[in-house]
Amino acid sequence: MSNQKREQTLVIIKPDGVQRSLIGEIIRRYERTGLKMVALKMVIPTPQMATDHYMVGGEEWLENVGKKAAAAYEKKGEKSPYATYRENGMAVLEANAKYLSSGPVVAMIWEGNQSVGLVRKITGATEPLSSDVGTIRGDFTLDSYQLADTDSRSVRNLIHASGEAQEAEKEIPIWFSSDELSTYRHLQEAILYDVNLDGILE
Repeated sequence: MSNQKREQTLVIIKPDGVQRSLIGEIIRRYERTGLKMVALKMVIPTPQMATDHYMVGGEEWLENVGKKAAAAYEKKGEKSPYATYRENGMAVLEANAKYLSSGPVVAMIWEGNQSVGLVRKITGATEPLSSDVGTIRGDFTLDSYQLADTDSRSVRNLIHASGEAQEAEKEIPIWFSSDELSTYRHLQEAILYDVNLDGILE
């Protein structure tokens, strides 16, 4: 099977998703597309593990997140309380790590053609309030950036999903060792990937 068909992405059902008993519903949404689950576990992340997870993008991520946060303050007619984008990014990082490590999460790896983009589409936009109806976030939660800012916390959006394949490659080793991934042939792969559907009438 080609590497394209074996693209992997990391999904984490965050503490709010676990506490709201949405684990089965979330898995069902991904599973019925034809993606193959190759790893799954429940874990309570340490603050360091959560920080490492968000910092896979390094200093560039901090700057970009800080810049977006500063722009959000300006949009509301307010001035960012942080002197630099990096400081603003650090505040976002600390809030995100606190949120992710606040309770049990379910981490999983999904494999299949365009798995990163497909999972992102099913999951919905980062802000639940602006996510499309039919996406997981659009259907199951109503949090918004505005409410999160008012409460000085991260937006509670149920799920983390890798943003791109290279990001997934960096994130997966934080959550799984190589021997925790399963290699197996799923029966539906014969329908999804078999060129001529030769096996149907066997």
